[in-house]
Amino acid sequence: MTNPIDQTIMNRRSITNFKLDPVDTDEIIELLNIAKWAPNHHVNEPWRFLLFVEAGKEKFVQAFLDCASKVNGAPSPAALNKAEYFRDIPLHLVAVISEDPRQKQRDEDMGAVSSLLQNFQLAAWERGIGMIWRSNDWIYNPVFREALGVQPGEKIVATMMIGYPQTVPQKRDRTDIREKLTIIKE
Repeated sequence: MTNPIDQTIMNRRSITNFKLDPVDTDEIIELLNIAKWAPNHHVNEPWRFLLFVEAGKEKFVQAFLDCASKVNGAPSPAALNKAEYFRDIPLHLVAVISEDPRQKQRDEDMGAVSSLLQNFQLAAWERGIGMIWRSNDWIYNPVFREALGVQPGEKIVATMMIGYPQTVPQKRDRTDIREKLTIIKE
C-alpha cells in the first residue's frame, strides 16, 4: 500500500522538454527552504546556489559556450544548438559545495547536498515543476567555473534545469530491490 510521498517518489521524472512559461523565483526559494531540511551532519550546510533567471540565464549560457568544443575558433554547431536549448529553459540552478580537505567530511557534505537536491526535486514535482539534474563534463572546466564565480576549494555538484514540463517521460522499470539486497542474519 502506498501513500502520497511514495507516489511522489515513484512518479517524479527527469524533465528535458520544458514549457516556456516562467517559474516564480520566490517559489524556487521557498522550495529550497523546504529542501534544506535534508540530513546534514552537524548542520554545517556546505552548499550555496546560483540561480540564473531571465536575462541572467545568458551568463550561464555564455559560460557553457566559452568552454564548449570549438570549430575554427567558434563554438561547434552542437554547442550552439545546446545553448539555444538552455536559453529556452526557464531557470538554471547551480549547486555548489565547499570541498573540505577531510575525505569523511567531503563524503558527508556530498550526501547532504544530494539529499537536499532530491528533496528539492520532489517538493517541486508536487507543485508541477520539473527539472533535470545535470553533472556534465563542463562543470569541471575552469573556464565555466570561473565565469560563474565558483571559487577554488568549491565543487559544482549539479546544474539543475528547471521549468514546467512540456512532456513527461514514461516510467522506466527498476530492478526489484531483492536482487540488489543481501540480508545477513548471522
